[in-house]
Amino acid sequence: MTLQTTEARQKESSWQPRQVYVMAAVCLVVGLLVGYLLPGSAKPAVLNSTATAKSQVEMNSGALAPMPTLDQMKHMADKQAAPLLTKLAADPNDVALLVQIGNIYKASHQFKQAADYYGKALSVDARNVAVRTEMASCLYYSGDVNGALDQLHQSLEYDPKDADSLFNLGMIRWKGNNDAAGAIAAWQQLLRTNPNLDRKAIVEKMIAEAQQPRAN
Repeated sequence: MTLQTTEARQKESSWQPRQVYVMAAVCLVVGLLVGYLLPGSAKPAVLNSTATAKSQVEMNSGALAPMPTLDQMKHMADKQAAPLLTKLAADPNDVALLVQIGNIYKASHQFKQAADYYGKALSVDARNVAVRTEMASCLYYSGDVNGALDQLHQSLEYDPKDADSLFNLGMIRWKGNNDAAGAIAAWQQLLRTNPNLDRKAIVEKMIAEAQQPRAN
């Protein structure tokens, strides 16, 4: 999850215990949801982790704690990002800080804000494929399918073999554009260029699913 500086951790220590438990649960669940676009993730894990996170909140707070709203999550993200933004003011081109802030907003489901910070990081370090792939995920979850695909295509210009970019390209083509053929092509390229891929079986299963005729 998001990397935190000592100052950020000290800032968070002032939160009430229930806020900390809820935020931890949210970060776990949202992180897995976002991670669905990365190799090895699966929907059942999201469902199981949701139940686990809710149970953890109940156990630690002594009562059922409702999951926070998006506005509440944004407020918590703003609070967590505040010390990093103070540091960023002194060096607006600090890529590491920009990525950390982007990670905070991504984990809090504030995908547009996360994409903005990733974009600022890329304006300094355009060849950072990992950050560009994160930005693509945020654009996709913000509803900008074409923008996400554009970012992944740029990632592959820098690194044609990047496994995350190829996997995500296939997923977004399939789920975002209903382009099963395009998804299959991306995943076949992934297997071709990454012969030792540790999640080969998962990719092969996705290809098989995409090859199934669509129900009328």
